[in-house]
Amino acid sequence: MKRRQALGLLAGGFAAAAEESRCRIEAIEIVEYQGTREAERGINAQYQVQPLHIYDAYRPKEYRDAPVAEKGPQKTTAIYLKLKASGGVEGLYGPVDREAAIVIDQQLRSFLMGKDALAGDVAWDQMWRLNRHGRTGIFMMAISAVDNALWDLRGRYFKTPVYRLLGGPSRKSVEVYGSCLGSSLEPAKVAARSKELFAQGFRNQKWFLADGPGRGAEGFARNVKTMQILRESLGAGAGIMFDVFNGWDLSYALQWCKEVESLRPRWLEEPFSSEKVDAYARLSASTSVPIATGEHFYGRWEVHRFLKADAVRVVQADPEWCGGVSELKKICTLGSLYDVPVIPHGHNLHAALHVVASEPPTTCPLSEFLVLKMASYYHFDRNLLIPKDGRIELSERPGFGMEVATERVEKEKILSWKI
Repeated sequence: MKRRQALGLLAGGFAAAAEESRCRIEAIEIVEYQGTREAERGINAQYQVQPLHIYDAYRPKEYRDAPVAEKGPQKTTAIYLKLKASGGVEGLYGPVDREAAIVIDQQLRSFLMGKDALAGDVAWDQMWRLNRHGRTGIFMMAISAVDNALWDLRGRYFKTPVYRLLGGPSRKSVEVYGSCLGSSLEPAKVAARSKELFAQGFRNQKWFLADGPGRGAEGFARNVKTMQILRESLGAGAGIMFDVFNGWDLSYALQWCKEVESLRPRWLEEPFSSEKVDAYARLSASTSVPIATGEHFYGRWEVHRFLKADAVRVVQADPEWCGGVSELKKICTLGSLYDVPVIPHGHNLHAALHVVASEPPTTCPLSEFLVLKMASYYHFDRNLLIPKDGRIELSERPGFGMEVATERVEKEKILSWKI
């Protein structure tokens, strides 16, 4: 009896100690940093086709770079999310979309106070259940930002990179593909720029086509010609991908794929919006060009619908929007079940890179690197992720390894939109 009592007291003591040692969220700050960077004007402003471009009033004129770039200072801002927990541990993530930050401030901040920052799955599920719109859109973007910041906090708490908490690394460095948003589609510049990027180690490149159904036969011919120029300039071994940002329809996509199929594009991305599962399935069944989508997937359920319908060959869920690192890991499991690679959309780098590094290369072979955007996007981050020979080396810094470069901050402001 005494032994059982002693064991019971011991177990109770362990439980009490565990309860006291839990890392509880004490503060959430939404911080806007303001500064100045050097910028170029007049070049690298190529638009991509947009859904609204079917209307004449919303379709821009054909773009051309200026003969000479104008250089000068430009004001820049970025929003970062800071979580502070008991024991002095903090989490940092950003830049964060402003619309997501508003939801965090107005709905998630008070809900998260006092919660265990180490119980990530519980926090995610409770945030998802908090609001009837939590399953999608801006609310899911807010959940994503909090989830990513919590992963950074846990990495700092355990003094290890996030990719190790996730089960990695599966490699010492991650190959990235060069995403060419903003690069001019003028034929000579496409050839020159693609060769330049290939020489830098970007064996795979994604280009953003500017024409859709509203441009007629002339625009269609330009879209085909771009693929021809890239295959000629890069050779047979390069991966060449295209993003058309929901700006086409099924008929247009079928015709384009038929014209360029022999040139072997690595994928065609987002020919139409993500609710059109049947259209994606019909397109995928009609061409050998792999069809990719997913940056606007909100959670594993949407991914599963596409995989069950055999509608996609590359899943591009974005950890800034789909539910954060926690949800992207679940999506990777789905991808592995269907033998479909997950190559996250990468308008941000840290969360996607750590998930990719934690997965087998067959599940996550690449990560995205927006070449022009990343030259300035992390202006306030001291530890920049810069590819060398097309790869980003993994760091041993805890969490995501982010640190604010305070010397670049001219003004710091705590944001709030409380009603």
